[in-house]
Amino acid sequence: MTQEFYDQSLPVAVTGATGTQGGAAVHALLRAGRTVRALTRDVTSSAAAALRELGADVVRADFDEPESLLAALRGAGALFAMSTPGFGPGSPGCEAEVRQAVALLDAAKAAGSIRHVVFTSAANADRATGIPHFDSKWLIERHLAGLGLAWTVLGPGVFMENNLTEWALDALRQGELAMPMPVDGPLAMVAAADIGAMAALALSAPDRFSGRRIDLASQWRTPAQLAAALGSAAGRQITAREVPIAVAEGYSPDLAAMFRYFQQPGLDVDVPALHREYPQIAWHTFETWAAARQWNLDATAGQP
Repeated sequence: MTQEFYDQSLPVAVTGATGTQGGAAVHALLRAGRTVRALTRDVTSSAAAALRELGADVVRADFDEPESLLAALRGAGALFAMSTPGFGPGSPGCEAEVRQAVALLDAAKAAGSIRHVVFTSAANADRATGIPHFDSKWLIERHLAGLGLAWTVLGPGVFMENNLTEWALDALRQGELAMPMPVDGPLAMVAAADIGAMAALALSAPDRFSGRRIDLASQWRTPAQLAAALGSAAGRQITAREVPIAVAEGYSPDLAAMFRYFQQPGLDVDVPALHREYPQIAWHTFETWAAARQWNLDATAGQP
C-alpha cells in the first residue's frame, strides 16, 4: 500500500544532513537504495562534498529563509526532519528551534509533493517533562500532526555520539567520564546509526508507520558502564564521576533540567519490546559502538 502515499522513486529530503542524525539518515537511505536530497546551509563545505561522494544530491536550504526551504523541498516525496536548540551562549534557543522547524514543516506542506514526514524529537517529549528543549519538540510534533501529511515521530534517548563532543573528550583525556548523573543511574542510550536505520525503515513503509510516535533506545547503560566500555576501547582507565547538577545549571538551565528528569522520574523506553518489533535494526551496544572508534585520549590531544 506504500504507493498510495508517494512514489518512492522521488527523492527523500534530509535536513541536518551534514550532522549526526541527518548524516546517519542519509547513509541508511542510500544503503536502502533511495534517492537522497541532502539539505544544508553550506553546499561548499567538506561535509557537503562527502555527501556528494556518497551519491546524495546536495542542495542549499536555510531554516531562516523559507523560500530556500520551499525550493529545496519541491519535487521530494518525503522528508526527514530534525530540529535542535543547542546549549550555551550563541545557541539558537528553543523559540528559534520551534520557529525554524515550523517554517520547515510549512514548506513541506506547501511543496505539494511531500506525502510523509519523519521527525526526530526526543524520548518522552510527549509527557510534559518540563525540559525546555523537549517541550519545544512537543510543540513541533503537534504542529506536524495538524498539517494533514502522513507523519512519524522518532524519539531518541541519549546519543552515544555525545561522547565525541570536545567537552566530553576533554574530560575523557583526564581519565574521567563526568556527568550530572549518579554513576549507577540508568540512561537510555541510542546510536545515531540506529536512528538513521529506523528513519529509513519508516520512510520505506509509511502505511505501517504513519501516525506513530516511537521512542528509541539501543541499550540501557549507567555512567559506570559507559566509562568501562570507553576505557576498554581506548586502552586506558576511565572512571565515571558524578558532577553536581549546579555545574550543569551554570552552563545551561535546560541541560540541568534534562539531567534532573533523567534522575527522576527517568526516561521510559521499553527497549526489549522495541527490539522485538524491529529486529532488522542493528541496535548497537555501547561497547560495540565504542570499540568501532579510534580514541586519541592523550592529555595533549586537541591542544594547539
